[in-house]
Amino acid sequence: MGQLVAIVGRPNVGKSTLFNRLTETRQAIVDETAGTTRDRQYGKVDWSGREFSIVDTGGWVVNSEDIFEGEINKQVALAIEQADVILFVVDAINGVTDLDDHVAEILRKSKKSIILVANKVDSNEWLYNVPEFYSLGLGDPYPVSAVSGYGSGDLLDEVIKRLPNINDNEEEQLENIPKFAIVGRPNAGKSSLINAFIGEDRNIVTNIAGTTRDSIYTRYNKYGFDFYLVDTAGIRKKQKVNEDIEYYSVIRSIRAIEASDVCILMIDATRGIEAQDSNIFSLIQRNKKGLVVCVNKWDLVENKSLEAIKFFDAAIRERFAPFTDFPIIFTSALTKQRIYKVLETAVEVYQNRLRLVPTSQLNNIMLEAIATYPPPANKGKYVKIKYVTMLKGSPVPTFIFFCNLPQWVKEPYRRYLENKIRANWEFHGTPINVYMREK
Repeated sequence: MGQLVAIVGRPNVGKSTLFNRLTETRQAIVDETAGTTRDRQYGKVDWSGREFSIVDTGGWVVNSEDIFEGEINKQVALAIEQADVILFVVDAINGVTDLDDHVAEILRKSKKSIILVANKVDSNEWLYNVPEFYSLGLGDPYPVSAVSGYGSGDLLDEVIKRLPNINDNEEEQLENIPKFAIVGRPNAGKSSLINAFIGEDRNIVTNIAGTTRDSIYTRYNKYGFDFYLVDTAGIRKKQKVNEDIEYYSVIRSIRAIEASDVCILMIDATRGIEAQDSNIFSLIQRNKKGLVVCVNKWDLVENKSLEAIKFFDAAIRERFAPFTDFPIIFTSALTKQRIYKVLETAVEVYQNRLRLVPTSQLNNIMLEAIATYPPPANKGKYVKIKYVTMLKGSPVPTFIFFCNLPQWVKEPYRRYLENKIRANWEFHGTPINVYMREK
């Protein structure tokens, strides 16, 4: 289950530098894929065997570079609503400012776990400034230098200490049933789809508050289906007009995506694919979740010809490449057109994630494909792949190819192997991992 740490603070205290430092700690950023514009504000940290997500809320705020109280309030409100632990960053060189006092006051009332981080302690002389931050009433300040990395290990130890322990029984109770998250831009029709599924038959709904404070699981078991719909608290709240809706919805999506097995990404057919659809797709990819794309409001589109469907389908795959092996369904939550097809497909994708290919079958087919098109030689060295196996019990289908020179196998060849696997076995909708290991 995802746990979320948020970074807040006024502009120019080094929030983004701290974010970059923590996500790269011990090369622990879990995923190096170059993603979309906002990717640098969301990362994963792996420390002492615990993994958590970290988000630099400042990076999501439209005018975050302006010293504008309203924008800071927005960041802090979001962090309080969504995060398990909040890192409040202040500047050891400039000392306490009025804006710091203002943020501290909101945080003190929040009852959340707050860690006060005194950044820019780039040399020992700045350590003498740190005690003045006790005046903020948030406990011991942690002196760090985001630039050099000084103090970051102690800070991460403290974060791990403060993260809530996940209740194993609760996890198991949810474990064996698929968890589907419905995500997408505001107004793409998420609530309408959830309501169309659940309908008036409210007695089939049992809500279990999830292990992370903000995920809610709605059990759906009728028409032969049995799964949890993952919702995030507040996802159906009416946004106040002055909130930056995009920024809220993406951070809420992080919660829902991490808590699920398969994501149903809703795209508004009347608006086409927008930048935020790509942002959310990128989050699904980085978390290695199954994917069903649901093009909603199809009833409002004038041209419903086969050509139009083909054109829309191709445009989506082109935008989301290189991962293109996923189902796309054209629906209308309003008229309930094809909405059960969405559920059937999500169940199929979930089953594809659990698929295990027998080792003998895998070697028969893949070694032949490798013999037909061997990895290109590098500096006169030839890569020989001897054996392939599939990892059991992995949350994402994972294939390990044993060879003499794993470092020489480059991305294009790995993609060739992945395409061969997909051509021979049904992994539609789920990412797969291809690893090279030395024999």
